[in-house]
Amino acid sequence: MEPDQALNILYVEDDQRAAAEVQELAAERGDRIVWESSGSSGLLRAGMERFDVIILDRMLGDLDGLTIVKRLRESGVGTPVLMLSALGRTSDRAEGLEAGADDYLAKPFEGPELLARIKALHRRSSGREHSAVILYGAFECHVKARTAFRQNRHLALSPREFELFRYFMENAGEIVTREMLLRDVWGMSFDPQTNVVDVNIGRLRRKLEESFATPALETIWGSGYRLLHGT
Repeated sequence: MEPDQALNILYVEDDQRAAAEVQELAAERGDRIVWESSGSSGLLRAGMERFDVIILDRMLGDLDGLTIVKRLRESGVGTPVLMLSALGRTSDRAEGLEAGADDYLAKPFEGPELLARIKALHRRSSGREHSAVILYGAFECHVKARTAFRQNRHLALSPREFELFRYFMENAGEIVTREMLLRDVWGMSFDPQTNVVDVNIGRLRRKLEESFATPALETIWGSGYRLLHGT
């Protein structure tokens, strides 16, 4: 990792002043901070977007930090978590780490130490395998098991359809072009001038949307396709 690489960070903190201080620190380094002010909204956001690091306050008004990190790990989200807390005893630290946090920093803390911890977490995690489960909106992609779900209902996908679905999940919310699909899913460095992409997208769309009230894939005319939340 380059020393000045900007990171995408989720910060779950119900203290607005504390959140502003951390946002200011991160901005100085060029990082993007997504702030969620409650445990429930933070848990939801963590499953909808890919982050480099999650900073999680332990003592929140609704869901406490220990519960959040446990649920993240149970759902397969492997993003490194730095837990912050005014509870700084050895037993408190051990409890946070045992719940699934990767690091634990007691309050009050110095800004440079926080930034150093964040960079160290990302550096250690950058060589890890991608999460075994990718979550986005109502969709779940179980990479190793090669299974897909929408609103907890299993989707019977063929091997090619699963690879397409996984690619859309890895690029959730972004426009995926025909060229990207040919290159990354079919391994073609050129356009063979066939309708292979259109046919397979059509099959995948039917399976993602069958028996559901809302669409799953959006066609962006002249650009490509985008996976929707499916909720």
